Amino acid sequence: MKRDFLAVTDFSTSEIKDTLTIAKVVKHMHRWGDDPKPLAGKHAALMFRKPSLRTRASFETGIRQLGGDTLFFSDAEIGMGKRESVHDVAKVMSRFFDLVVIRTFAHEEITEFAKYAEVPVINALTDLLHPCQIMGDIFTIMEYKNRVDDLVIAYVGDGGNNIANSWVNLASRLSFQLRIGTTEDRQPDPKILENARNAGLSEIIITDDPVEAVRDADVVYTDVWASMGEKDKIAEREQKLKKFQVNAELLSHAKPDVIFMHCLPAERGREVTDEVMDGPHSVVFDQAENRLHIQKAIILQLFGERF
Repeated sequence: MKRDFLAVTDFSTSEIKDTLTIAKVVKHMHRWGDDPKPLAGKHAALMFRKPSLRTRASFETGIRQLGGDTLFFSDAEIGMGKRESVHDVAKVMSRFFDLVVIRTFAHEEITEFAKYAEVPVINALTDLLHPCQIMGDIFTIMEYKNRVDDLVIAYVGDGGNNIANSWVNLASRLSFQLRIGTTEDRQPDPKILENARNAGLSEIIITDDPVEAVRDADVVYTDVWASMGEKDKIAEREQKLKKFQVNAELLSHAKPDVIFMHCLPAERGREVTDEVMDGPHSVVFDQAENRLHIQKAIILQLFGERF
């Protein structure tokens, strides 16, 4: 039976930890120039309706490192839902490819596609969720903190975007304290938040006080204040969220060995200062690299491949 990875919650707690272990192994193998080739003879379609740097580069490179091949499709070439129905595209792509990676706007579109697809589907970002990013983030945290449980993770800024929602999802699978510093009108998706709290694994705190959010935190995380497709709202968001800027003063309230994270691209001088982005606590470029390794691990998990 084929499996998809549309949300972090598509994996159980043990599968998430197993995936992190696989990522560690393939990363070390890559460093030694000994990439396994379990995807030899397999082909993946990358269907992207949104621009991409890290996501496209990491998926194409990673799949090829594992011995597979990729073909990229922009929205102009497919026009899914307009030129052709989601159902028909899913059925056709399943005949040509062994894996489909989709980056789109509406989360409902990828869930519909996965429903009709006969091959695994991976969410490379929707407006609601960005699960591959958060898996890469927790892998990076594991490298720096040597654990994934019992940490204090502070996310400050726009609490209503796909990154914040995905962190809340992860809190239903791993045990940590998640503090979200944001405004009343930019909070995570209510259903995702309810499900995570009902899981009872993590304490989730939402506050409008940025200092309260980051105090004694192991990890401080932020993202742009207006995501792709929302840039017309940046002036309004900046006015509301400016107190959540991650600067040296705010970061000083976290633990001395805090790590700073950002999924990129960053709007330097807005949600984060250069001093923090380029400072000794920043691990943002390790995050970027780890997208490569965690996505290879996710693919191997979906295919049930071991080496």
